[in-house]
Amino acid sequence: MVEVLKTTEEGIEAKLNQILNRSSFDDSEQVSAVQKIWEDVQVRGDEAILEYNARFDGAEMEAEQLKVGSAEIEAAYEEVEDSFLQAIREAIKNVGEFHRKQLRESWMDFKEDGVILGQKFTALERVGIYVPGGRAAYPSSVVMNGVPAKVAGVEEIVMVSPPAKDGSLNPYTLVAAAEVGVDKIYKVGGAQAIAGLSFGTVMIPQVDKIVGPGNIYVTLAKKLAFGYVDIDMLAGPSEVLVLTDETANPRFVAADLLSQAEHDPMASAILVTTSQQLAEQVEQELTKQLKKLSRIEIAGEALQKYGAIIIAQDLAEAIELTNQFAPEHLEVAVDEPFAILGRLKNAGAIFLGEYAAEPVGDYIAGPNHVLPTGGSARFYSPLNVDDFIKKSSIISYSKAGLEKVKDDALEIARVEGLDAHANSIKVRFEE
Repeated sequence: MVEVLKTTEEGIEAKLNQILNRSSFDDSEQVSAVQKIWEDVQVRGDEAILEYNARFDGAEMEAEQLKVGSAEIEAAYEEVEDSFLQAIREAIKNVGEFHRKQLRESWMDFKEDGVILGQKFTALERVGIYVPGGRAAYPSSVVMNGVPAKVAGVEEIVMVSPPAKDGSLNPYTLVAAAEVGVDKIYKVGGAQAIAGLSFGTVMIPQVDKIVGPGNIYVTLAKKLAFGYVDIDMLAGPSEVLVLTDETANPRFVAADLLSQAEHDPMASAILVTTSQQLAEQVEQELTKQLKKLSRIEIAGEALQKYGAIIIAQDLAEAIELTNQFAPEHLEVAVDEPFAILGRLKNAGAIFLGEYAAEPVGDYIAGPNHVLPTGGSARFYSPLNVDDFIKKSSIISYSKAGLEKVKDDALEIARVEGLDAHANSIKVRFEE
């Protein structure tokens, strides 16, 4: 079911490359399909969006029905349980508290001779958040994308989500949006939603940035959107790597691997361990626990194609392999997890200790669950408040301050051959 490899065996590099390269953003057929949708929405706006809603989601509607009204939100509240309301409010509170610690204040540095340098932080005016929809409910995605935008001070949050065949949105998603404080909600998904947010239509406002996860068509559309608007990242299928020694609980480890494998047939679940015995125990637990899952086929396919149990020679090698993989989610179940935290360089989110189950990070802990995938944790960070803020540099010089640096500036301008740059400084000292 899941491949077991030792780091000393041949094939380990090939297996890692297969997993890391499973997200392809250059499939010619998919790229062509997204490009066509992109250009169509750019030219025909809402008319094209309505046609794609009908074609891809089976939702026939008029342009005025694209926007969710207050009556639909009120009806959604009638459909959800009080227990859900309590849980989503707790999640919003925790995510808000965590992200408020990321806020920074504008600053000024007053130097001698009247020189003032600084940085001004300004929240983006309008942000679009994409939330997967249709038959599924992803209220946690609303929370993780919407709350940091609110904390940052974004003036208007616009949410898009694909409708069900009857033209409705999932009530749990709608209630989460209302609780977060999303300003406008539109029933549109896929590449057409990204295009609508990028260009703006009669019904859908243009935004400054688009965040949120989606399928390959959404991701490819976000790739096209970059430059028209900003985006968060190009995210691929979900992944977890569990790093263990012989002290880990095999039942816990297997359960956590399966919690990612059930996401998608392309999800990746990897165990890197220093213990041959633990590897065998986890393999047995995977077989046992998989049979109890409602999404057995999805999880089983993910484990077979993109799962692995890797036995390292020692902890140092296991850590090196973990950093090489740069996982989206990294669980550390060793005897003293905090002792090796400083050596873990590449990961979207790090879960320390056997009770830091990855799903608690998905839902309720507070840190963001929008994380870099496919090895991009080497250079990307989780979604955070800074993603919704732009920074402006502040520069102010007195004549005395400029005189101190003018000769150096003139020398650099001379080397670059930019006479007008030099003259811009010279004229300020001519009688």
